[in-house]
Amino acid sequence: MRLVLISDTHLPVRAKKLPEPVWEAVERADVVIHAGDWVSAGLLDELEARAARLIGCWGNNDGPELRARLPEVARVTLDGLSVAVVHETGSAKGREARCEAAYPGVELLVFGHSHIPWDTTSPGGLRLLNPGSPTDRRKQPYCTYQTATITAGRLEDVALHNL
Repeated sequence: MRLVLISDTHLPVRAKKLPEPVWEAVERADVVIHAGDWVSAGLLDELEARAARLIGCWGNNDGPELRARLPEVARVTLDGLSVAVVHETGSAKGREARCEAAYPGVELLVFGHSHIPWDTTSPGGLRLLNPGSPTDRRKQPYCTYQTATITAGRLEDVALHNL
């Protein structure tokens, strides 16, 4: 199962559209995960139309329309892997322990908010991924997104893509 992970798109405030390499990845993916801060429902509509499957949550910059359509925390099992998607996880210090306690039984937590790519594993085995932002790099050298695969309940081939 091929995944594309994005977050913090902030459309149309930070950019007018997603970069073409992201759309190409979306069209090859089995599942697209968006970890919040869409800003406009237009991207949600477009991803729902173009992605084979979309999983997303709302972020702190998402208004009532997006909050009515998306959960604060999305939970799903993908090919045997327990996944949660949330926008905010708090500060980097202590993140692994805090998230492990907050999301028992979850094997993969996809989050956003910071615009800083993140890939760590907690002592208990929770994998934490933040794809950064494909449209607003803030203080990062590049705009980014992530891809990964899930095979029989195992997360594999996690890759960060610079734009």
